[in-house]
Amino acid sequence: MMLDAIQTLYILRPVWAVLLALFVGAGLIAVAGVNPFDAYAALFTGAFIDYYGLAGTLVKTSPILLAGLAVIIPLRAGLLNIGAEGQIYMGGLFSALAALLLPTMPGFIHIPLCILAGALGGGLWGLIPGYLKAYRGINEVIITILLNFIAINIVSYVAGGPLMQEGAPYPYSNEIGEHLWLPWIMPGTDAHAGVIFALVLAVAIFLVFRFTTVGFALDTIGHNPQGARYAGIKVRRTLVVTMFVAGAIGGLAGTFEVLGLKYRLYHLFSPGYGFDGIIVAFLASLNPILAPLSAFFLSGLKAGALVMQRAVGLETTVIEAIQGLVIIFVAASLAFTYNRSYWTAFLKRRRMLEDTLDELEADRAGKQP
Repeated sequence: MMLDAIQTLYILRPVWAVLLALFVGAGLIAVAGVNPFDAYAALFTGAFIDYYGLAGTLVKTSPILLAGLAVIIPLRAGLLNIGAEGQIYMGGLFSALAALLLPTMPGFIHIPLCILAGALGGGLWGLIPGYLKAYRGINEVIITILLNFIAINIVSYVAGGPLMQEGAPYPYSNEIGEHLWLPWIMPGTDAHAGVIFALVLAVAIFLVFRFTTVGFALDTIGHNPQGARYAGIKVRRTLVVTMFVAGAIGGLAGTFEVLGLKYRLYHLFSPGYGFDGIIVAFLASLNPILAPLSAFFLSGLKAGALVMQRAVGLETTVIEAIQGLVIIFVAASLAFTYNRSYWTAFLKRRRMLEDTLDELEADRAGKQP
């Protein structure tokens, strides 16, 4: 029982890390001359309880969760996908092209085509580093970082050039047809069905890792590539497919931003959601079923930050520092791993010491007159 309790504490280490970060953040808020209780009350009420604040949190949860899943899947196979941001941009680009350039057709046909186009755009962007890593041995971190800049600039060119709306004061395309807008899940707000799709996808990915040979193969590659090859797993092909799938999921984040929120392709339409996905992945300890909670919490911090700023007059720099503390403490918590043999030996020595002390106490009591 004691070993199970210790293991649970290790599993929940991201939670303790977040609580510690919020505690340290409270000190920063106090130094800024604001009551931490008032500040956090405004943040969490504005992000998770208020109707419109909750809607704003869900709007951000959709792309952040999808980006987190795009990071989790390759990480389970031993690859670090830093390119979710670029995949988001390519997904947005491809879905916008499908929405604006394909002939007019019923929404129940056109929407799936736009979603598939966005997934294809992100998938192709993930395929490049996957192939270079698997067959050329080039570090995927470097390639994905560089591809981010390329994707962002491609979208900037297209939104400000070939697709730019005539007379627009800012680089953006024409508005997509209203029949392509994703349905809203909270009337009177921008919260759309993309978050539900992302949640279902997270559950599906968890089931794949938990109950299928595909998930077992990815985990095997991530822990021991040589052993995976010996077991007959086609490691190179699996890595390429993994990066394609991850890129496709990242592309869906951009797709839902276009179809569910912005309704057109904007220059710089993603405020770093791809990098937020990295935080979500580590906060969830690479577990897809925990990713929705991580994404929801991180989205709440972002959505509630403005509420907290308006309510208590806190500077945005302090809010950004708190978000940075969450990242640092969560990353540091991952250094603590559960070692069952160590804790078994520790508890055994502890019991032996307690037994010895009990015997000494009994002897001492027996010698007293």
